[in-house]
Amino acid sequence: MIILNLLCDNGHRFEGWFASSDAFRDQQARQLVQCIHCQTSSVTQLPSAPHVRRGGVITTQDRNTPNADDASGLTVAPIAQPETAQKLFQALAVMARQAENVGDRLPEEARRIHYKEAPARNIRGIATLEETRELLDEGIMVLPAPVPPESETH
Repeated sequence: MIILNLLCDNGHRFEGWFASSDAFRDQQARQLVQCIHCQTSSVTQLPSAPHVRRGGVITTQDRNTPNADDASGLTVAPIAQPETAQKLFQALAVMARQAENVGDRLPEEARRIHYKEAPARNIRGIATLEETRELLDEGIMVLPAPVPPESETH
């Protein structure tokens, strides 16, 4: 079972649970994956971090994991609490402060770092959705994220 971060063409972000990456691609091709907010089937995958369960205790959340035999293979994850969103935003602000701002040169600089033509370092900047997709297709990990206010970065 995998959890994917998804984005519809209307800018709505949500999570989907699938049996595998192939299951997601198959359902996406058949237009079975729909935005939970506007029901459009124009949905793309965003970068996702792996889930690592620590310890051997099964939690209530683990017991509620959808069954891989489910016909749709898709379950909507619960909406994050405001405190969780605030903590995430604060963590993003810390990462942004510690990263070099390369502005709209992000795709170019990310490629230079990936192909070892420039020193490895944390960078941030601006890229279009198409540029972000191209970087991901090349195997270059980027994290599309909201930009914290300039007062919270450098």
